[in-house]
Amino acid sequence: MIAEATTRKPRKKTNWAALRTDFPILDQRVHGQPLIYLDNAATTQKPRAVLDALRNYYEKDNANVHRGIHELSIRATTAYEAARARGAKFINARSADEIIFTRGTTEGINLVATAWGSTNIKAGDKILLTEMEHHSNIVPWQLLAERTGAKLLFFPITGDIGLLNMSHLDEWLTKDVKLFAVTHISNSLGTINPVKEIIDIAHQHNIIVLVDGAQSSVHLDIDVQDMDCDFFVLSSHKIYGPTGVGVLYGKKELLEEMPPYMGGGEMIKEVTFDHTTYNELPYKFEAGTPNIADTVAFKAALDFVNEVGKENIRAHEEALTKYAMEKLSGIEGVRLVGTAKHKTSVVSFIVDGVHPQDIGILLDNYGIAVRTGHHCCQPLMNRYEIPGTVRASFGMYNTKEEVDELVKGMEKAIKMLK
Repeated sequence: MIAEATTRKPRKKTNWAALRTDFPILDQRVHGQPLIYLDNAATTQKPRAVLDALRNYYEKDNANVHRGIHELSIRATTAYEAARARGAKFINARSADEIIFTRGTTEGINLVATAWGSTNIKAGDKILLTEMEHHSNIVPWQLLAERTGAKLLFFPITGDIGLLNMSHLDEWLTKDVKLFAVTHISNSLGTINPVKEIIDIAHQHNIIVLVDGAQSSVHLDIDVQDMDCDFFVLSSHKIYGPTGVGVLYGKKELLEEMPPYMGGGEMIKEVTFDHTTYNELPYKFEAGTPNIADTVAFKAALDFVNEVGKENIRAHEEALTKYAMEKLSGIEGVRLVGTAKHKTSVVSFIVDGVHPQDIGILLDNYGIAVRTGHHCCQPLMNRYEIPGTVRASFGMYNTKEEVDELVKGMEKAIKMLK
């Protein structure tokens, strides 16, 4: 029998102030000020349920998975595969066999670029991206293009609003385009892209679509079957889970046709000195001992999010985002970057005549953690002709009062720097 962390009863109505107590890291002072953590688009903090799951695994169930017949190995394997099943349910995959565990979104994209790309992309082919992509959804395709002689195209966005110009999408989907890799939610702008519409149009042109769900998986209800994406990638640490764990979803027929990404133990069925036959899905893509403990704790994170309720979380975060945009736009000299109607949880802005890093340093002195810089979106910042932005991003534990403190901190910082 698998040792389990304490089961929590579902909350009927979310008490956001009480929920904060589930996150012990928030109960501290930084530079003498109460911590206000507004860098959730980079990584989220972890609830006690996740910390308990990690401790519980190492204290009671630690063993290697899939390879032992002793009790601890059976417990570890059962817990690990339960996380896979939970991940499949979280995004509504047809089967847990379509869930490949990775180190995160970045590795998931690299896996597709290497394993799928090596057999499906050739010289003269085109790969379509957008101008708002994270480096993790640009560089792997650049490497593939360098290896194969393919060409990258970048679908444009419109001004400070930060929307894709969907009316011109058909013009970009030529017969040479073999894959469209697109972010679901921009990590630097907060824009929610209409991926279901994009996928439908792309499939009419027989184009494979990969969706980067690093930001969307924590905010939106993900249904990969309804979306009909060919690949979908996400990271645990964006969903209140541990770092170093992610999921690559792929349609089974595509995954079965792809060669292995790495060689080693677990991904094999039989090895001789002359030949190797590969394991079935999903193990064909999971060479070596996996990150077992963090994967088990990832399930605890998904359970926690499900317990609170994505709809509740989304409504709470959207209210904070709207309030922050209203308050920050009222400060003289502040320019919001990314003002689409359909956006979530991210507020990016610059201050006339002030470098974002200077703002970030002063806010940190006030105990306020924001992200400054290009947010791994240098091409997008070049497109806007700015060095970067200040980005405040919200999680389920943030409050309206913290937004008020951010606004006060901004007013003080601007007064000092101008």
